[in-house]
Amino acid sequence: MSIITEMSELLQKGKAKKVKELVEQAIVEGLDPKVILNEGLLSGMMIIGEKFKNNEVFVPEVLVAARAMNAGLTVLEPKLVEVGNEPVGKAVIGTVQGDLHDIGKNLVVMMLKGAGFEIHDMGVDVAPEAFVEKAEEVGADVICMSALLTTTMPKMEDCIEVLKERGLRDKYIVMIGGAPVNDSFAKQIGADYYTPDAASAAEVAKEAVLSK
Repeated sequence: MSIITEMSELLQKGKAKKVKELVEQAIVEGLDPKVILNEGLLSGMMIIGEKFKNNEVFVPEVLVAARAMNAGLTVLEPKLVEVGNEPVGKAVIGTVQGDLHDIGKNLVVMMLKGAGFEIHDMGVDVAPEAFVEKAEEVGADVICMSALLTTTMPKMEDCIEVLKERGLRDKYIVMIGGAPVNDSFAKQIGADYYTPDAASAAEVAKEAVLSK
């Protein structure tokens, strides 16, 4: 079995220490950092994402796989900078103002990282203006908002209104998600995409950015 295949398989099992060691070994052996990233780490994470979407694995398995991916990334990131690896896109993500739920949002963060995005995670209780200001600051492609309470869902629309007021609406792909959110709400407030789970969010974000 090649070192890259082994890395992908161990990542799926959540073996963070082993994944980190294999990344170090692959670098020493002179493998291309982009190959290590795409075929070793990201491919493993995408397999987990697909299984998660199909209910073959659950949140704990995704979390340990993501931890293993992050362990590998800490070693790999300096090398990726050296070779000038460009992310697929940049995403600003957070849970909207008044809402402190973050498990779903954290899963989306992991899946987006797994899809090759540079992530700017703003945490929870994020004001509509803050999403816009952060997106402008980092040159984001995507703004992702999460809500778990019906009472906080209107904050998503507020963010879109801020974008419109500032003449920035067409500049960003706006994605929303969370338990009470659905497709018709997304259409109603003028969001670009609603996705029902973290794995779909990563796929849709990647497709949207690549076809932008």
